[in-house]
Amino acid sequence: MWLNATCSLEFQIPAPTPFILMLRPRSGYNQWVGREEYLIDPSVPTYEFTDMFGNLCQRLIAPAGEFSIKTSVYVKAAEAGDIAPGAFFIEVQNLPNETLPFLLPSRYCESEYFNQLAAEVSQGYAPGYDQCTAIVNYIRNTIRYVPGTDTGIISATEINQKSEAVCRDMAHLGIALCRALSIPARMVVGYLETLQPMDMHAWFEAYVGGRWYTFDPTQDNLLGGRIAIAYGRDAADVAIYTQFGDPVDLNKLEVSVQRIELPPR
Repeated sequence: MWLNATCSLEFQIPAPTPFILMLRPRSGYNQWVGREEYLIDPSVPTYEFTDMFGNLCQRLIAPAGEFSIKTSVYVKAAEAGDIAPGAFFIEVQNLPNETLPFLLPSRYCESEYFNQLAAEVSQGYAPGYDQCTAIVNYIRNTIRYVPGTDTGIISATEINQKSEAVCRDMAHLGIALCRALSIPARMVVGYLETLQPMDMHAWFEAYVGGRWYTFDPTQDNLLGGRIAIAYGRDAADVAIYTQFGDPVDLNKLEVSVQRIELPPR
């Protein structure tokens, strides 16, 4: 199926401000970018690079005053995430090199503190995909997903002490628990067709059975098309925008995702 996803950001900039943006999805497994638009107003020189995780990033200096970024992308995506009960655990010595950074503790996923809890949560489950499912069930059963309550990024150890959270924080906990079991896990930021209320969304992927699989503690199932924009170790790696210097005001952030027949020519 085809999805059209849009994102609109409007800022008030007090002084010329450097930005790094991460708003362009790339084609890959389960998604094909057919067409995209990327509008910056006022227009400024913009330079694109690929970060260490393969994400497409844009550098620019926003001028003082009103500044806006609008993106629209048409992506052919799967109608639901793949599931693979029983997909096997891969021993660390047999993992592909590119998955190894996603085994290590990171800023918001302190997996070294979760060895005991991960063992308890996954007890009795087959190593691999089924352990990840047990982790997702634990998060869903202990933490309530409450969108729109974001008060700042918190880590997995902090979220494990709370009763409610946003998608990013629940992903952090899932990642930390997977890594504590020596399962590579990474954060994903992007669009989810069925998300309510609509916004940017975060989930995680775990590497089992020889590939990455999607896990989302905020949803009852994996129905709905997804468009991944960025992958990283945790939220520090996948911010859709990062600005440097004095704070700027984000006046508006609007996101939409619609299923369409075909992208316009």
